[in-house]
Amino acid sequence: MTETHNAISEAADSARAGQELGRAIRDAFNGAPADAVVVFASARHDHPTLLAALAESAGTEVVVGASSAGEFTDRERGEGKVSAMGLRSDSMRFAIGLGEGVSRDARAAAAQVVRGFAGADDLSLPYHSALVLTDALAGHTDQLVEELTVLTAGNYRFFGGGAGDDARFEATHVFAGRQVGSDSVAALEIRSARPVGVGVAHGWEPAGPGLRVTEAQGSRLVSLNGAPAIHAFQEHAEQTGQRLNLKDPMPFFLHNVLGIRGGDGYRLRVPLAVQDDGAILCAAAVPEGAVVHLMKTSGASAVQAARHATQAALQALAGARPAGGFVFDCVATRLRLGREFEDELQACARLLAPAGFVGCNTYGQIARAEGQFGGFHNCTAVVCVLPE
Repeated sequence: MTETHNAISEAADSARAGQELGRAIRDAFNGAPADAVVVFASARHDHPTLLAALAESAGTEVVVGASSAGEFTDRERGEGKVSAMGLRSDSMRFAIGLGEGVSRDARAAAAQVVRGFAGADDLSLPYHSALVLTDALAGHTDQLVEELTVLTAGNYRFFGGGAGDDARFEATHVFAGRQVGSDSVAALEIRSARPVGVGVAHGWEPAGPGLRVTEAQGSRLVSLNGAPAIHAFQEHAEQTGQRLNLKDPMPFFLHNVLGIRGGDGYRLRVPLAVQDDGAILCAAAVPEGAVVHLMKTSGASAVQAARHATQAALQALAGARPAGGFVFDCVATRLRLGREFEDELQACARLLAPAGFVGCNTYGQIARAEGQFGGFHNCTAVVCVLPE
């Protein structure tokens, strides 16, 4: 049996926020300590103070989380808050992994994470998953997911995302126990008697022809079809009657992201800025030689994508009832939808009820599970559901 309790705090004082969340979790478990806590906190908070108060009041050092760009549960959402899920289970075991120096050596960081995992010792817990949260500003997240997959011999389902900082894009952090790290990756290993469900969907579709990435330097998209990358966006804006202001391109970029064509769909990348040479800085790496499309969507498509991701995660439970869930979506989705983002969360809540969920807006989303579109994504709903 697995129990979860979701809580959110509006307290501006970090110690008070941690105490409120920890007490709410302990009260829900009739005074018993949590086995693990997952927490997402605005960059406005003093994270070491928050984590110390939360660990003390929840009664566990198994705490994993990240700074975020919008926090929510199935009942409430907002910015500048702290959301958390407490977990207590006799059919799951939890462990923490922390890797440092992602920007220097993603493989070494992944190896540090896996060293914190308990692995396959207990045959009564044959299903292995991990919540993975990384400093997305450090880059290399695609490689990080690949390395984690290799190091765990493909036996783990991964879900999670890139830490945020209230859409400032200056500094993001991950949490492991009471430790706060930048240029780091934190993970919560989940070993369970029943499978954990993971679902992925984004609801975007091509709005124009395929374009070859003729030059790219990591997340810096230099040229498409041999011309400066910005030319394709300007041409698309003209053809579709949209306004693209090169000095303030984000209003256009939020509605016109890039889709990298793959065998199982389109992996999205959010453009962030236009550079002097016409190159475009994206939220994650774009591979040179890939075929990309400018993509389009709608509010209704985003809601439908969240619904599809939740349904896929529920189906992967193999008949078990849901105990609770995690929901991740991009900060770009929240900024584009505004108040309509609540419709997306309500769609998830209706499907998961009576179980609830906790989550946050991230700088990219992580998913790796059989039957799902895996890797590192932007503007994509990732839903994980824990079995009761």
